[in-house]
Amino acid sequence: MGSERLPAPGSQPADPEAKFAVPPRLTPRLSFSEKPPTGFGKSRNFPARWNVSELGSGAALGAVPSLPPSPPVGDCSSAPRAPSAALFPEVLVRSALLRFEFSRHIDGWIDMYRCPRFMLLGWSLPPIPNPNPSSSLLSETFDSFLRWLCVRCERIKLPPPPPKKKRPQNADHTLSSVPIAITCFTRGLDIRKEKADVLCPGSCPLEELSVFGNIVYATLSSICGAALHRGVISSSGGPVRVYSLPGRENYSAVVGNGIQSQSLSRWSASFTVTKGKSSSQEATGQAVSTARPPTGKRQKKTPEKKTGNKDCKADIAFLIDGSFNIGQRRFNLQKNFVGKVALMLGIGTEGPHVGLVQASEHPKIEFYLKNFTSAKDVLFAIKEVGFRGGNSNTGKALKHTAQKFFTADTGVRKGIPKVVVVFIDGWPSDDIEEAGIVAREFGVNVFIVSVAKPIPEELGMVQDVAFVDKAVCRNNGFFSYHMPNWFGTTKYVKPLVQKLCSHEQMMCSKTCYNSVNIAFLIDGSSSVGESNFRLMLEFVSNIAKTFEISDIGAKIAAVQFTYDQRPEFSFTDYSTKENVLAVLRNIRYMSGGTATGDAISFTVRNIFGPMRESPNKNFLVIVTDGQSYDDVRGPAAAAHDAGITIFSVGVAWAPLDDLKDMASKPKESHAFFTREFTGLEPIVSDVIRGICRDFLDSQQ
Repeated sequence: MGSERLPAPGSQPADPEAKFAVPPRLTPRLSFSEKPPTGFGKSRNFPARWNVSELGSGAALGAVPSLPPSPPVGDCSSAPRAPSAALFPEVLVRSALLRFEFSRHIDGWIDMYRCPRFMLLGWSLPPIPNPNPSSSLLSETFDSFLRWLCVRCERIKLPPPPPKKKRPQNADHTLSSVPIAITCFTRGLDIRKEKADVLCPGSCPLEELSVFGNIVYATLSSICGAALHRGVISSSGGPVRVYSLPGRENYSAVVGNGIQSQSLSRWSASFTVTKGKSSSQEATGQAVSTARPPTGKRQKKTPEKKTGNKDCKADIAFLIDGSFNIGQRRFNLQKNFVGKVALMLGIGTEGPHVGLVQASEHPKIEFYLKNFTSAKDVLFAIKEVGFRGGNSNTGKALKHTAQKFFTADTGVRKGIPKVVVVFIDGWPSDDIEEAGIVAREFGVNVFIVSVAKPIPEELGMVQDVAFVDKAVCRNNGFFSYHMPNWFGTTKYVKPLVQKLCSHEQMMCSKTCYNSVNIAFLIDGSSSVGESNFRLMLEFVSNIAKTFEISDIGAKIAAVQFTYDQRPEFSFTDYSTKENVLAVLRNIRYMSGGTATGDAISFTVRNIFGPMRESPNKNFLVIVTDGQSYDDVRGPAAAAHDAGITIFSVGVAWAPLDDLKDMASKPKESHAFFTREFTGLEPIVSDVIRGICRDFLDSQQ
């Protein structure tokens, strides 16, 4: 190396246009204690001398000529021969660079020039005291060092870097060569590309896929659901190409290939699907990455559907004010408040479900109960609702909501309270009393949230000053709520949520189908027989399946008796209709004598006793085929005194006097008799009508 000569001082570089390019991969690794030197990374002509004293060394190394610019990155073939060690202060340069935090750059360049063995040469360098180079000198020093480093790499004779793979000319640079495997529930908004190839798994549950629109789908839709709806793939799955589209209004609801898509008034982004390219990759239910090897980053999990707040079961429609009376600014504040309420409710599959209706000149249902079952999706949907304007025809909107919103097709659940929360800014432009009556007839609980009540000067413009009291479910103060204005409303969220979750207070949603406790007392004596016992079980099952059984709705219990009593299940054992019917139809026949009086006392004490605090009305249906060996009059009277209404049903040898003694008044409408067990079926409707009649009478 000592015999090698360098260019003369002041000579021009061999390649003046060569750039000193910093690899992109180094950018996030920089760690500067000050701003990078001006001009760092650009080609430049270096001065003929280094001021070594500025580097902090006491030795004068004399004149050091400028060096040619560095060769292209990764190519050492055109680099100059290494300078003499006496002329190139490698120890000094290395120490200065380390002291000024450029070690990360050095490591990166070593890797870029494929010099991993260079680090094995053993640089055990003492630090140089008090280095204080200028910014320009530091840049020059670093650039010269890198050129020298490239020469050292050439001398070590390392293998050349592997050739880069050429990309096919016809390759689509916007799409991955292999489709990305997704799950059945991956939505359009989870794909953030204009075009993407995905792979849908097979056997997706059609009834659980959410699809909004037809041909053009809102990004809330399941991609695989949209592909199945469109007919792009079959139930066995397959590749799908997804194209992003702008948002739109009025996504239509259409049945396609066994999937019922849902309507949506407006959404901010859309997509459409076509058949994708085939791939050898098998469709599985798990989303895996095939484009790159796994990194240290944690894979994003597919969100699971949340059950929600099970203690707050309600189907709620928010009826917001979208009239000119509220204006655009307060309309947005109103949406923010509704979003906070929805978030605190705990929306989920087994918790509250919500929808939104906007009242203006003409009411518009923005989304239904079945559209969203997570708080995140509801918040997105509320944000997308646009201001309509017009008169505040709240009465018209309330009537429309009561009649059209709460149907089985739109997601209403049996046995769950139906609630409308009406927001009124100022006062309504039309009559709201009639709408309140219609809502009560449909079993809907109306809450009124009034904001900025009319001041005395404005009362002359109000059709009915007492519009709140006439619209709510009950004029008892529970169903009305007032806020002075739309500012600082956070403190009003929790009290309103507590009201909406108090299902025992929902007086208007209580019907004979969801607010009763019915216990069946079934004769299992030997005179009945196995086959007739099955007919008796079918009779009680047909009565039970009429009611809306749930943990907050109707409740069913059953006791079989002979001389002894056997509780088959209590009111709190099963909270779904399916479970209740399955247990009823599989009760085992006991056989034995008949002690109806003792059975009544047992049922009142052990079945109805724990339900003393229940808001539901209590009913006992007794089915027997013969005369009791004990007294029935006393136990039946005690049951009546405990508030239990008794229906007695006799078959074959059951004495009519015993049936009347057990039945509640009027006896004629609470006691039934048939000579054959096959005659029990026509009595089913009579018992159901009797229960509903007694329930309505108790509500007067």
